[in-house]
Amino acid sequence: MEVAEAVSPARAQDPEKAAHGVLPMQQGGSQPGVEAKMIDKPIHIRETYQGSGKLQDKVAIITGGDSGIGRAVALHFAREGAHVAILYLNEHQDAKETEALVQKEGRKCLLFAGDVGDEKVCQEVVSKTVSELGRLDILVNNASEQHVSSAGIEDVPPEQLERVMRTNVFGYFFMAKAALPHTGEGASIINTLSVEAYQGMPSMVPYAASKGAELAFTRSLAASLVKKGIRVNGVAPGPVLTPLVTSTFSADMIASIKSQTKLGRMAMPAEIAPTYVLLASQDGSYITGHTFHPDGGMLTST
Repeated sequence: MEVAEAVSPARAQDPEKAAHGVLPMQQGGSQPGVEAKMIDKPIHIRETYQGSGKLQDKVAIITGGDSGIGRAVALHFAREGAHVAILYLNEHQDAKETEALVQKEGRKCLLFAGDVGDEKVCQEVVSKTVSELGRLDILVNNASEQHVSSAGIEDVPPEQLERVMRTNVFGYFFMAKAALPHTGEGASIINTLSVEAYQGMPSMVPYAASKGAELAFTRSLAASLVKKGIRVNGVAPGPVLTPLVTSTFSADMIASIKSQTKLGRMAMPAEIAPTYVLLASQDGSYITGHTFHPDGGMLTST
């Protein structure tokens, strides 16, 4: 299977074993990172994952769906029967790979390149998705940006702060705003948050602040849409092997972050994506305004 061939053969069926040994391969890379350049590839979906039609013929939009958690969500949704549309920044090779993997599952995949912080881009993506796929049932706000500042907030340029907030907060808001006229009862919005929304990180204050804003946004939006039958939830992962992580942190920082988890390792995207399936499907029909924590025990470690 193509997904398994993308990782080291000895690690393909064991995300835990794989996550123990990973090293960053893109130090100094540009945000949000390129998965195609990573030597030790993430595992996006287990070969043993069996779809059961939980999202049959549903349509989902996933921002940042070209790689990492977004790609894993796209593949799990596709295996559960959904068609997907992906908005990504400029990682064309990664996006084409995700498209091929979704199509291999027998589902349609639309690709859109653009800045999620631009409201017009968000509106266009939603409009074209509905036009080409006929409906919209699930929105996954996942695209994010993060930067490390060793000197604290006094070293953060205002344009960087604005950029992080525009991508991480405005982008989530713009996508939800564009999607709502096309969704109805039974629809689901899922926001990718972070453990940093709860515990903070001294070297990433703008990022942690943006994730805190996403948490408040998730709870408020859930309350405002409950009468329409639209559920809104969040997923707050701990450290996950993604291009964004390996393009941001040094090897020493990654080792430190892994040590903060109870499990002592980073997750593979394949270990995070099933939570999105739960929240997108009828299995999660009584869950709204909540945040799930696949974080390897980080919150219980603090």
